[in-house]
Amino acid sequence: MPTVKLVDENTNNPRVRAVFDDIKATRKIERIPNIWRALAANPEHLELCWQQVKAIMKPGKLDLMTKEIIAAAVSISNGCDYCVNSHLAAAQKLGLDDEGMGEVLAVVGLYNQFNRLVWGLQIEPDVFPKVDSSEPRPK
Repeated sequence: MPTVKLVDENTNNPRVRAVFDDIKATRKIERIPNIWRALAANPEHLELCWQQVKAIMKPGKLDLMTKEIIAAAVSISNGCDYCVNSHLAAAQKLGLDDEGMGEVLAVVGLYNQFNRLVWGLQIEPDVFPKVDSSEPRPK
């Protein structure tokens, strides 16, 4: 059960209404998902969160499918049922089929297992991404 009252998607609050209209237009959807209705209990927070989504979840070096798969993987790892379903549905809408979803879930399971093994074994990192910097890495 939500900890806040979900704001009706036909609200007359102009700040909320503007964000809801933008969500519908941007996502090409007919109804406002519950996450946004819950966030609308605090219109300033709703605006902030929606602006972050628009800034980060637009195609860039990574396409939207990749970003949705990453979001789903993080949601699975964090145990957020709402987010798992939302991001997997978004990835399906973008073309992820059942076989692809199986691969995503297998990768998430494998690396959650490895992360916990490495954490438990307390293995020090010895492989690092390249950083465009002349500064040495801290020890």
